[in-house]
Amino acid sequence: MEFSFSEDQDELRRAARRFLEVESSEERVRAAMETEQGFDSAVWQQLSDELAWTALTIPEAYGGLGMSYLDLHPLMEEMGRALLCSPFFSTICLGANALLLGGNDQQKERLLPGIAAGETTATLAYAEDNRLEGADAIGASYSVVEGGYALQGQKHYVLDGHTAKLIVVAARTEPSKGAEGVSLFLVPADTPGLRRTWTPTMDQTRRLARIDLDGVTVPRDALLGEEGAGWKLCERTLDLARIGLAAEQVGAAEMCLDMAVEYAKVRKQFGRPIGSFQAIKHKCADMLTMIESARSAAFYGSALAAQGEADLGEAASSAKAFCSDTFFHCAAENIQIHGGIGFTWEHPAHMYFKRAKSVEVLLGDPSYHRERVAQRMGL
Repeated sequence: MEFSFSEDQDELRRAARRFLEVESSEERVRAAMETEQGFDSAVWQQLSDELAWTALTIPEAYGGLGMSYLDLHPLMEEMGRALLCSPFFSTICLGANALLLGGNDQQKERLLPGIAAGETTATLAYAEDNRLEGADAIGASYSVVEGGYALQGQKHYVLDGHTAKLIVVAARTEPSKGAEGVSLFLVPADTPGLRRTWTPTMDQTRRLARIDLDGVTVPRDALLGEEGAGWKLCERTLDLARIGLAAEQVGAAEMCLDMAVEYAKVRKQFGRPIGSFQAIKHKCADMLTMIESARSAAFYGSALAAQGEADLGEAASSAKAFCSDTFFHCAAENIQIHGGIGFTWEHPAHMYFKRAKSVEVLLGDPSYHRERVAQRMGL
């Protein structure tokens, strides 16, 4: 395995940075934060139509470009660096991956072209308000009815759930527990009985929603994968999303370091730049070593995903745990190096700090992932 990006991947990164420096500038991010949907529809159309980012990992047979997960990696880093407000992560890393992994030919032909074109946004609803992780987090139930399935329950922390057109819902048969009895269903957002509510969050650059399922009925062809064996599909989807999120965290952490270094060069104290003091030098050096280590962990996960590795659990959890710690550390140190101005609303440092805290717990916090790695080691 070669631990370096190709020339094409580096060019994709450069093109993404040029685009995001304009369309996801601090001013544009703050404007998107204030909107109800949480993103700029014009920017979403640009990155879908003109740049074809939504088509990147969709197979050519379904209107995509057929590129690998490793090709997606630099794009995720740049989105994290720019704090891009968009449903890209929920649609591509969660919704599209679930379809690609578990969908039959008819489901893929019907839904993936819309996702590739940016016309359909999607997400995954699996977690609930029970503070549990893994398969135990799924409490919503389903039952077999004439012509299909009836879904009942409530989903929390659904990324972009208030605007997504397609929601992949995880539910279980009663009284099953753990990984047994879990199935995934493709539920259009306008299905009768489905209610969604935007929930305010500390991180205003990323939207979460609550999904209420009150007697939602879907046809049999809404079942994604094999009935009762959906947890394996859900877990694989989550691992792919964790790897994508880890890459995003690396990009955001690097931006925190760049902000800190730039400020340390111009802010003077005692007649000289604060970057000349050993304490500040060591803070920045420590940030850099953590970022490079985090990038290696995320890159390894993306490379395994691109190769079609059967079990991504250990790589995904290792990357998610370390990249979460790295981003949070860098975001906090960035504020410390900036001093008083770093705590103000007017400075962007707080936006990175809030994003760092929110994604630290998203898709499992570092403690959960370290325990998961330990279990796979036989401990």
